[in-house]
Amino acid sequence: QVQLVESGGGLAQAGGSLRLSCQASGSIFSANVMGWYRQAPGKERELVATITTFGGTIDATSARGRFTISRDNAKNTVYLQMNSLKPEDAAVYYCNLATANNDYWGQGTQVTVSS
Repeated sequence: QVQLVESGGGLAQAGGSLRLSCQASGSIFSANVMGWYRQAPGKERELVATITTFGGTIDATSARGRFTISRDNAKNTVYLQMNSLKPEDAAVYYCNLATANNDYWGQGTQVTVSS
């Protein structure tokens, strides 16, 4: 079993920055994809960005140029640096770890952006 613990959410002003962290623990298969998804009230959960064990990334169009995903494999931790935040970035952000056979989710961390 894998546990994911997120931190770093909170309140930011529009144009400001936040950094999310997610640490994985448990039986972690070495080849995996970690990522961030978000869900705003009344909307479906959507991809923000993912990163493979080898550093390959995928970014949603909404995040490109403003958000940067990175990971520290030694710490089993993935980060999301969010800059130039907009009110529409407000959502619950969920950490995800996916392997060939399993999909794990964190409990979510709230990001609020004031205009």
